[in-house]
This record gives sequence, structure tokens and C-alpha cells, in this order.
Amino acid sequence: MELFNALPSSPVLSPRHAVLGTPIDAAPVDGQQVVHFAAGCFWGVEKAMWSVPGVIATATGYMGGRCPNPSYEQVCAHGTGHAEAVRVVFDAVAAPFGQLVALFFEIHDPTQADGQGNDLGDQYRSAIWTTTADQFEIASRTRDAFQRELAAHGFGAITTSIAPAPASDSPGRFWFAEERHQQYLAKNPGGYECHARTGLSCPAL
Repeated sequence: MELFNALPSSPVLSPRHAVLGTPIDAAPVDGQQVVHFAAGCFWGVEKAMWSVPGVIATATGYMGGRCPNPSYEQVCAHGTGHAEAVRVVFDAVAAPFGQLVALFFEIHDPTQADGQGNDLGDQYRSAIWTTTADQFEIASRTRDAFQRELAAHGFGAITTSIAPAPASDSPGRFWFAEERHQQYLAKNPGGYECHARTGLSCPAL
């Protein structure tokens, strides 16, 4: 657990979350957990997550790639293998993990591989990086339950990868994105928010 929750080095960031007022790099304390979601453009994913009561902090970043400390430009050039991801620190009672996973599946089309809508590329892939065994189990069972719902409405297979978060010494760990990408849609109301959605409700387990 300590490896999963350890914070990597980051670019120079504002110390406080622009919406929640909490430290942007908040480490979880007792009763809190961390999870990482990738569901297309990280601006919209972060906004969806900070809007959930019980979420302590969110941050945009890059995860699941092959080199350390990538830049936005490098990620978009498809040379690093990172996905645009959001780090979510949450109160496990006030914001149950199953609720967050259900929201994750509802805010994008998990059947679209390497893209969401017109945003195409491996940086927009669908993924969940968990930090506890319970998170992994709930995420997997939720994916399977939503797959049945999707299939019943004519959708294809979910492409979402679910895996434990890489260790803190791995290049695939979470790297904080540049300041301009943190809480982007709070700083730029009406800004770009592209997510393809299935329109179906996902069961919260």
C-alpha cells in the first residue's frame, strides 16, 4: 500500500485545489483511499470526480507509460504510452468506491478503444489503476455487470483495463500534469469537455 500511495515528483503546481481547497497532492489518511481513472480527456474526468461529495482531492496527470516524467506534448505524440489520468483521493465512507467506479463507466464509452469521440489515441484509453485488493475486485465486478447491461443494448465489449497501480519507482506510475491542466474546467468554464457516453446507467456495487 505504501508504494501505491507514495507521491511522485511533479511540476510546480498550485498548492491548493482550485475547487476543493485541499492540497492538490493530498496523501490519504485514515479512512481515505486513492484510485486513478483514465476515461478520455482528463479535464472532463477530473471535473466529474471533484463533483462527488466525499472526494478529498483530484489531480490530472499521466500514467501507464514507459518513461519517467512525461510532458503533455510527449504524451500526445504517442511516444510514451501514457494515458491521461486523474488521481482521486476520497473518503471511503462518504464516497464509496463502487459509486466512483459506476460514475467512471457512465462518463465515457468504455467500449471505444484508444479514444473517446473525436479524441483518438492511446492517451485517451479507458483504464482503472487500483490501490487495494477490494478496489480491484469491485472494479472488476462492476465492469462485468456493466458489460451485461451494454450487451443487452447492442454495445460491444468493454475495453477498460483494470490493474494495480504501478510501484512508485516505475515509469508507469502517476505523474502530475502541468499546472495549466489542473482543474482546467473550473478555471475555464465552458471549456472543451469531450466524452462519448453510452447513455446507460452502471450499477454501483
